[in-house]
Parts: sequence; structure tokens; C-alpha cells
Amino acid sequence: MQQKKQLSLFDLSMIVVSLVIGMGIFRTPVNVAAKAQMPELFYLAWFIGGFVAFCGALTYAEIGSRYPVTGGYYKIFSQAYHPSIAFAINCIVLISSAASVAAISIIGAEYLSKIVLPAEMQNETYRVAIAISTILMFYFINLLGLKASSKTQNILTVIKIGLILTLICAVFFGGQTQDVAPVFKTSNGAAPSWQNYGKALGLCLIAVSFSYAGYAQTINFGGEVKDAKKIIPRSIIIGLTMIVTLYLILNYVYVKVIGFEELKTAESIAAILASKIFGPAGFKILSVIIFISVMGYVNVNLLSNPRAMFAMGEEGALPGFFSKVNKKTEVITWSLTVFTVAAVVIIFYAKTFDKILNYTIFLESISMASSAATIFILRKRTTNLDKKTIYTVPLYPVLPIIFIAAYTFVAFSIYADDPNAALNGIYIFVGFLVIYFISRVINKK
Repeated sequence: MQQKKQLSLFDLSMIVVSLVIGMGIFRTPVNVAAKAQMPELFYLAWFIGGFVAFCGALTYAEIGSRYPVTGGYYKIFSQAYHPSIAFAINCIVLISSAASVAAISIIGAEYLSKIVLPAEMQNETYRVAIAISTILMFYFINLLGLKASSKTQNILTVIKIGLILTLICAVFFGGQTQDVAPVFKTSNGAAPSWQNYGKALGLCLIAVSFSYAGYAQTINFGGEVKDAKKIIPRSIIIGLTMIVTLYLILNYVYVKVIGFEELKTAESIAAILASKIFGPAGFKILSVIIFISVMGYVNVNLLSNPRAMFAMGEEGALPGFFSKVNKKTEVITWSLTVFTVAAVVIIFYAKTFDKILNYTIFLESISMASSAATIFILRKRTTNLDKKTIYTVPLYPVLPIIFIAAYTFVAFSIYADDPNAALNGIYIFVGFLVIYFISRVINKK
């Protein structure tokens, strides 16, 4: 069934922003500061992360322009490499996304329960109920159709951006901390070498890359975008420009208001900024910010991930019912329902799935590098396309190579820091490969 082209430039730009800005920017700066040890390296990590994200944005803009299909993040692996690779990587993405939706819904519920529930009702049962209710609310909104869910996403994203800009205003409210110049310390107490700085930068980029990740899944909407060959690249570039700008400014404010030494061990950096502006009411304001961010993250994942499942159903990697579309609303009902159920079930096991998420960070770095590399294959296979009708990466092949090299560096940094997480990630990947080939044999029989 041919789906309608419903998404505009604004719709897809807001989807890009929400795919990236979740909870990360309210937490990862603490990890980056601790690994960097000095503000110069801290700022450098965020700047490099932003530059690499732009290289990736321009690369995926061309991929989306050359291959505008629903579930594109699955299909580029399937077409460029092999369906088994596409199946394994996308299963990992789907599991980690469902687990992330579950875990982040619980975090949002914890914040919301503190301001809407009396003390005697602030327990795990009620937090789980709020988390599940949040997911189900957006499930029913998505059942109404892509237009309804995208408009909801637009509203949530605009509010989220406004609230982040409000937090940035904390820099104007005085009380800024003056830091003593920090010293970079090595494990053996010797003077730091370029190798020490490089290793620290690699560890910083793990958290930074996590904070910038997500925009690649924009190509999942290729089959539902008006004038996709123009809109997809523009939306990715516009969205990433907003994200990088907000991240760099917000991290500057964190350092100026909290102080770099305090930032290394701070527990709730966003709460500190909120308290500077709103005083005692700061925590309540922060709770609203966090919950709106959670709602946006839940909704955009319910928008994106079922489209990858739709593509897998179309190609037979998953049962055919995953590719069924409601004729009236054009909603991918089965895929949406299964993903929602998975997120709800995982809520009851979220702590266990934290380990699985750690393992998948390594593979996500590999998947980003390998998916970006498909641009070289797509260029050869789509030479017939009129270059005037598609977007092409400037300075090709320099920018894609920078992006691929950066994520390969992050993958090696993860392996150097936690070999078990990297190896277990590979075992999970191999496990899905085995499942794919077993299912193909069963289907043939």
C-alpha cells in the first residue's frame, strides 16, 4: 500500500530534534567533565561531537535523499550489505529503543510523582502506573494517524526548546562560580602526554556521541515525506544546527553557573540551573521540563521504530503482519502495538535491561559508522539520478570519512574502557544473525 506524503519540513525538523534531545543533555555533561578533568578538553569534546554530528547529518541527508523509503534505516543495510546484517543491527536498535523508552518513562514518572502525588503515594507502584500511562497515551495518539502524532510532536518539541532556552538564562542570574585552574591527573602521577589526552578525549566522546545520537533514524520516514529528496536533507541540517547550538550554549552555562569542579560530581545539573532562576520552585519547574522531554522522547520513538519493523516485515525478516497498514488511518498498527507492548513489558525489568543497553552502545557506534558507509555504495547504484533533484554531501568523500573514523574511534574507546561490554555486544549481534538464518530456514520449510 502506497502511503501518503504527510510530513512537512517543520514536522521532520522537530522529529530530528526530539530524536536527539532526550535526557542525555541533563546528565552526560557530568560524565564528560569527569573524564575530561579540565574545561578545555570538556569544551573540545562537545565541539568535536557537534562537528562529527554535522558530518553525519550531511551524510545521512544524502542517503535519505537518494533512498527515500519508509523504514530506511533497515533497508539501507539490507540493500548495501545483506538482510541478515540489517536484521541484527535493527533488532539491537529496537530492543535498546524499547528499553530506553521504558527506563526514561520511569525517570519521568519519578519527577512527576514528586509534584502531583502526596508523599504516601510516592512508591514504585504508582511510578510504574504513571510510566505505563504515559506510553499508552502516546500509543493511542499514534493510532489516530501520522498527522496527529507529528503535530503532537511539534508542540512537545517547541515547548522543550523553550524550556531549555529558559534554563540557559540561569547564566544571567548571578552567583557564578569561579574555578581554580584544574590539573589533568594521570593514573601514575606523571606529567600527561598526548596519549593521555587522546584517551581522555575518547572516553569523553562516548558520552558526547550518546547525547548527539538519534538523528540517523530520520531516514525511517522517507516514504511519508513531501518532496523527500529535498525535505529530508534540509530537516536533518536544520534540526542538527538547533541541537548543536543548544548543546554548546547549555554546556557553557553548566560550567559558568555550577563550576567545572562541582560539575564533575553534580547529581542534578538541570535542577541547579532551575533553582538559580526560580528559587525554591526550581525543582517543580525542572520536573515539568523533564516530563515534557520524556513525553517527546516516548512519542518520537513510537513514531520511528515501528517504521523499521514495517520495513523488516516487508522484506520477510519479520512476519508479514508487521508490514500491514490500516487502510483508513494509514497507521502501521501491528508494528506500533508490538513496540508499545515491548516497552511496557520492559518497564518491569528496566534495571536488568540497563546492562543490555551498555552492551549495545558499542554496536550502535559500529552501526552508525557502517550505515554512513552505505553512501559510497548508494552513489554507485544511483548514478542514474539527476543531481539537481537530490542532495549531495559537500567535500565528498572527506566529511563521510571523518564521521566514520570518529565513530570507529568511539567504538575502540569503549572497547579499551570496558572490553566485556564490547564483546557482549558482539555476542548479541551474532545471536541475532543466528536467529535470522534459523527463521529463514523455517520459513522456507
